[in-house]
Amino acid sequence: AETPAQWVESFWPAAKAAKVSRKTYHRALADFTPDPEVLTRAANQAEFKTPMGVYIGRSVSDERITDGKAMLDKYGGTLRRIEARYGVDKFVVLAIWGVESHYGKIFEKPDALKGTIRSLATLAYAGGSRAKFGRTQLLAALRILQRGDVGLDGMTGSWAGAMGHTQFIPTTYNAYAVDFDGDGRRNVWTSIPDALASTANYLRASKWGKGRTWGYEAILPKGADAKALDGREKSLAEWKKLGVTRAGGAAFPRPGDRATLFLPSGATGPAFLILGNFRVIKRYNNANSYALAVGYLSDRLRGGKALEGEWPEAERPVSDAQRLRVQKLLSDRGLYSGPIDGKIGKDTREAIKVYQKKVGLAENGFETFGLLQALEENR
Repeated sequence: AETPAQWVESFWPAAKAAKVSRKTYHRALADFTPDPEVLTRAANQAEFKTPMGVYIGRSVSDERITDGKAMLDKYGGTLRRIEARYGVDKFVVLAIWGVESHYGKIFEKPDALKGTIRSLATLAYAGGSRAKFGRTQLLAALRILQRGDVGLDGMTGSWAGAMGHTQFIPTTYNAYAVDFDGDGRRNVWTSIPDALASTANYLRASKWGKGRTWGYEAILPKGADAKALDGREKSLAEWKKLGVTRAGGAAFPRPGDRATLFLPSGATGPAFLILGNFRVIKRYNNANSYALAVGYLSDRLRGGKALEGEWPEAERPVSDAQRLRVQKLLSDRGLYSGPIDGKIGKDTREAIKVYQKKVGLAENGFETFGLLQALEENR
């Protein structure tokens, strides 16, 4: 097997072909050692799939709505200018910032950020399913460094190389990042205007429908065959004829628009009519749960109401206050010794699993309403 130093030398021809200078390459990788945490995270990335309701509850929490409205007050002028230039709904741009990095709050954690070059080089060096991604993104990251938008120490991101406030991977950054604040650098790390405008530019390039929404929460008529309708596409007018209405009772503003019925938790959970812009949001992150979280958070930041439909108990999310209660009840049972802060991290999830095993619930580590009920009932 190659040593890290041997791998750095063997990768040089690929960097040279990508027009990276030897000086930039040496500065970035001369002292390369693999990051063991990146390898651990890559191996365990798919350890569980968060139920849709729990994911939405975390992403569109009371705190994230309150913090988002504060950011709207602070950056409202910037967001209005971005919307005017790129034609993308400012609330959707704000919601992506909220879902991706909690409006930059994740950067306050000392262990949240990693050197992007080292993370991507680790993935490329280690081989396996993420090696091709690591190589491609590493070459793109080296070009960013060479261009001078950011220094080596400032080029930080997630373990998988997603960078800045709105989590751009290097190839997407190279194609769509913009210098909105006019300082001559495209800076998604510390310039909020650049990060938000870069996000809007990417959505515009992905064919965002200007002046249109992502979708609507829908109410199915009693007795509707939900299974047969799920995934079907019709005009909003046709859905209305079938008795499908918009939650809250308002009319659909553009009845001719094509919409697909989306039942993320089957017939018993909330229903949605999703439009073309839902698919555009998925260009940012190709997951239905992500696009729904962004769309729903954007509606809440705009002043919209909470969902009318309820998630099934196994998926039903808990509120910020209830997360604190979950941790307190686990602590009372001697299963959890971390801070009672409402942040459901690895230690809380492990404590939940121990409790779930003890009382015969499915061991998934998720903070659902059903789990809280079981804890409250002292089972």
